[in-house]
Amino acid sequence: MGSTRRNGAANGLTHAVKIGLAVFCSATVLYYFSETAMTQLHVALALPLLLVIIGVGVVMDMLGTAVAAADEAPFHAMAAKRLPGARQAVWLLRRAPVVASFSNDIVGDIAGTISGAAAATIAYQTARWLAGQQDPPEWLADLAGVVAVGLVAALTVGGKAAGKTLAIREPNAILHRAGQVLAWLERVTGWRFTANGRGNRRRDR
Repeated sequence: MGSTRRNGAANGLTHAVKIGLAVFCSATVLYYFSETAMTQLHVALALPLLLVIIGVGVVMDMLGTAVAAADEAPFHAMAAKRLPGARQAVWLLRRAPVVASFSNDIVGDIAGTISGAAAATIAYQTARWLAGQQDPPEWLADLAGVVAVGLVAALTVGGKAAGKTLAIREPNAILHRAGQVLAWLERVTGWRFTANGRGNRRRDR
């Protein structure tokens, strides 16, 4: 019993370390590219990019909730009828802990971190524009930063709350849509990565 608990704790710690390393590496790379893009883009173009980043975090958080609440049985019936996305939805359901962890902990947290940094960059650019393309006074930069971060937090938290409500209410519909997206990717790329634990190149006969 004690050995089992120790092994479980060790596996949990290893999983946490792997997630932490994955988030660190991914967030560092994505932050660099997003920060570079934000500083070079006009505010009118940077704002839509920021909204896309927030949207990705909300959608992935919704997927992570849906995969934990969905029922597998209906997808087997759909897979028997060869409906697109059904087999991929079953693949996601059978890996629910990994999918939920990836969606909520990795993608969701990275999107939140990057959107906050992007909001600060956009706020400074806005403050410079208001100051006539000069270095803005400190009070204006601080005000723009507070407003920008507050808006991003409101959009993120509000979006995730609405997404979770929808995911709990219609988990199967959301998971089927995710399966359809995966089916489309497999059809376009020819890479059947949901066939088993490893990716298999599709063979046309």
